Amino acid sequence: MQLSDVFLQLGEERLRQLVRTISIGKLRTYQLYDRFKTRTHLPKVNTENLKAAVPKFWKRLEAHDIEFATDLSQAVLIAHLDMISTVLNFLGVPNQEGFFEKDIDAKPFLTEGWQSRVWEKFQADYTPALLLFYINHLDLELGGAQQIWLPGA
Repeated sequence: MQLSDVFLQLGEERLRQLVRTISIGKLRTYQLYDRFKTRTHLPKVNTENLKAAVPKFWKRLEAHDIEFATDLSQAVLIAHLDMISTVLNFLGVPNQEGFFEKDIDAKPFLTEGWQSRVWEKFQADYTPALLLFYINHLDLELGGAQQIWLPGA
């Protein structure tokens, strides 16, 4: 499974919800604005342009544009480092304000049923689309997921 598959399996409506959570200020703070602007082919990254670009983003994800999927996920997640840090701390994954070592062995932390535990604990605190995306992103990145996780599935 690739990162584009996570977006695709969550659906276009959830993609629309995720794009609405992108913070232009955070993109600038973490020096991702110019790269994201280039990758999205937008003349300017703002709320209106992002909202209008969702159908184009969807097509690029359907084409499995891996670099685009990576940059889009970074843009979404960088705006929610507080949630990421909270989830990682809940799971016991060592991190520095939401960032963890690239070569971390997550198996001791991502034990059987961890996705359900995270969902149950945080579903009332965070937008469902965002929490689902992060659970699946984390599972892909650290757990090597081969299929998407959805609550009740």
